[in-house]
Amino acid sequence: MHHTQIAQRVFNTPLMVDPAKALAFLAGLGPRITGQEIHVEGAEFAAGDREVATLPARSSLFSGDLTRGEARTGGQPFAVVEGIAVIEIAGTLVHRGAWIGQSSGLTSYEGLAMQLQAALDDPAIRGIALDIDSFGGEVAGAFDLADRIRAARGQKPVQAFVADHALSAGYALASQADRIVLSRTGAVGSIGVVAMHSEVSGALDKKGIAVTLIHAGARKVDANPYQPLPDAVRARIAGELEDLRQLFAETVAEGRGQRLDTVRALGTEAAVFRGEAAVFAGLADEVADPVTAFRAFAAALGGTPIPRTKGLKMTTTSEENTVAATTVPVASAASPIPAPVAPAAVTPQTPDAATLTPEAIRAEAAEVAQVCAQAARLGVQIDAADAVARGVKPEALRTKVLADLAARSDAAAIVAAAPAAGTKESPIVTAAKKAAAAPR
Repeated sequence: MHHTQIAQRVFNTPLMVDPAKALAFLAGLGPRITGQEIHVEGAEFAAGDREVATLPARSSLFSGDLTRGEARTGGQPFAVVEGIAVIEIAGTLVHRGAWIGQSSGLTSYEGLAMQLQAALDDPAIRGIALDIDSFGGEVAGAFDLADRIRAARGQKPVQAFVADHALSAGYALASQADRIVLSRTGAVGSIGVVAMHSEVSGALDKKGIAVTLIHAGARKVDANPYQPLPDAVRARIAGELEDLRQLFAETVAEGRGQRLDTVRALGTEAAVFRGEAAVFAGLADEVADPVTAFRAFAAALGGTPIPRTKGLKMTTTSEENTVAATTVPVASAASPIPAPVAPAAVTPQTPDAATLTPEAIRAEAAEVAQVCAQAARLGVQIDAADAVARGVKPEALRTKVLADLAARSDAAAIVAAAPAAGTKESPIVTAAKKAAAAPR
């Protein structure tokens, strides 16, 4: 194995990857790279993580294996199902790679870009399906590919099907599709950036090895592995990661449009959202069986009609019908509902009645009712009539619900990096902390 190349891609470079998978990688391959066990500051390896190093090759949900190298035999470098190019985005994402599709658990942005262009150039291809299951990967190359996917929407329809993960760099790519569909257990988000620094000075001291760095330029050896990381260098790296997180959020907003703007993307603080919570937060558009959703996509493009089956046909979209109910109904007993949200939990925002037309007032009330109905399905009970009477804005309700979900979610603690000094804390995080500290 090319351990030096692997180390260069892992340490002292920004990554958009789920932290748990980064730890699993270090547990499996770290000792092979460094020649000894690795200790991660502030984290411990779970049992079994040391056996995880690479992801096995897998087949697409919609067709056969995409790694069979059809380009060498004159075919397309992707599977074609009912006139739709199925491009698989799986495993760890890396910038450069001399392969098409997944190889040894890796998928390269370079290979994905070639597949995308081939799909756009082929007049027989009517649409593009991104089959995504990735925890993320390298920053380098991710945003350029995201821009290309977004531009492709102007030529052919592009839909992302998440089964089951589109996290970090994986979500940066998914967010550029016209529409994102995920399974009930699907997870999206982790809009953040992380960097790892390895420090081996203690191990070298034990072995009696001294390393002398002779350099020109005060910052030439910043973050080298032979010395502890200075506070000033740590702060500079954290600032660079915050800049990249801003770029990440802006890229997501470019792809999602009004469904998720830059402020709301940053406000997630790299949290991970599953199922309907992802739709509510604006990170996805529909919860559905991916295969059924793919058939609907093909049918919409004029392909084979959707067969009538008794299989899973669940569908939950972000475009809900207007709900006129005043009190939100209770969900199933399988998911206990917390106590109703107290009226004081959301700050009223009384509008100037003179500035709102009757039509605008009715539209706002309908949106409040819609938010409350969506919240009910996620286990958050809000009195819609009371919210309307007190003039609570829809966005304020959404923020409260997301904060409640973040406080209860076991994935809410997954963040990319600590905010740089002077960065204002997200209102969602602030509300979540208050909710967690409140007496039950």
